Amino acid sequence: MTPNLRRSVRAIVLDEDDRILLCRFVFPHPAVPGHAKAVWTAPGGGIEPGEDPLTALRRELREETGLTITVDPPHVWHQEIVAADHAPGFDGFTNDYFLIRASHFQPRGELTDDQLAAENLAAFRWWQLSEIVSYAGRELFSPRDLATPLTALLTTGTPTHPVQLGL
Repeated sequence: MTPNLRRSVRAIVLDEDDRILLCRFVFPHPAVPGHAKAVWTAPGGGIEPGEDPLTALRRELREETGLTITVDPPHVWHQEIVAADHAPGFDGFTNDYFLIRASHFQPRGELTDDQLAAENLAAFRWWQLSEIVSYAGRELFSPRDLATPLTALLTTGTPTHPVQLGL
């Protein structure tokens, strides 16, 4: 039987100094395990019925960050997790990550603060790779080992095929 997976898209938004924009999700968001305080992940979200991945990516970026993209960004990472506790109502999820280069900006999307809070999205932050590598706090990254694929992306460039990620 094929698992029923929640399909999502995420944007690896890098500025001119190779800082990555991440958003902070707080409990009780499904991406936040019970022992963690929060999870930092790339902006994005679920693909709605009738949407293709790039349309969903454009919508999510506009809603969450205010960033508008006009070109089709490269698909750089693919993550598939089959675990019922990660996406309520589903057997797991997929995240397809797309690379977007943008000038540094202050995220402010179309969603109000109350709407962001309803989605358990609490903050945005630009991170240097070195900060991710040396981070020792109680909050997590998604993917958990974000530093490894991000290092490869920054040092070797856009992959010819999406890199498969773990949890």
